[in-house]
Amino acid sequence: MMGMSARMPVIFAAHGAPPLLDDEAWMRELNNWAVAMPAPKSILMISAHWEARPATIGATAAAPLIHDFYAFPERYYQTKYPAPGAPELAVRVRDLLHKSNIKFADDRKRGLDHGAYVPLVAMYPNANIPVLQLSMPGLDAMELYNLGRALAPLRDEDVLVFGSGFLTHNMAFAFRPGIPAWAREFDDWTADVLLRFDVDALINFQVRAPAIHLALPTWEHFAPLLIAAGAVGDKKPKVTFPITGWWMDGAFTKRSVQFD
Repeated sequence: MMGMSARMPVIFAAHGAPPLLDDEAWMRELNNWAVAMPAPKSILMISAHWEARPATIGATAAAPLIHDFYAFPERYYQTKYPAPGAPELAVRVRDLLHKSNIKFADDRKRGLDHGAYVPLVAMYPNANIPVLQLSMPGLDAMELYNLGRALAPLRDEDVLVFGSGFLTHNMAFAFRPGIPAWAREFDDWTADVLLRFDVDALINFQVRAPAIHLALPTWEHFAPLLIAAGAVGDKKPKVTFPITGWWMDGAFTKRSVQFD
């Protein structure tokens, strides 16, 4: 893995679903992205699939994966990702949250959900980098952004802060071919806001973004992006999109984001 900067980037990845594991092109895109980034000492994962208040720190030792999906082929329930736990990172996260007066808790039995492990299988297939998952403490945009701000020092400690979700997520259009105009409109708006790093627009996306009710009938999959944006820190970042396109040529954008 070739690093280009002393600071770790912060990233947001579209995490697909278990079938991503059979999508050779997308798996290759994710792996190439990981190879192009500096090698992290550890990974702090924030997935759309874990909301718990207060912000909750997951298992710090190897824990079973959470196969939190239904009616998929049996092989997806056999997926393994035996990454090491990250107890040192957990200590540091607790310290940062405490310093920012953010309440937190621990759930020492909580393993990685599919929003966490599916992209990791593609990006870091050797499962040799310690991973810690942190919950989202609800769906308040400013609170999520401020949580990310509290985590920003991790960038200088070789920790990859990794938000995992989807910029568009309307399950009524899942597995339906054809890219709706509203999905393109919302994706284009988000890309523009991110390139300009317009934090106010990002936080107020529910009233500023077009086609919001179709793009995100519920917005837990967008929420990790707000934490990632907060974790960038004080300086305006360089923003790139290592992966773009549409999952199965449908309504779910694959757009993934890197903040440098």
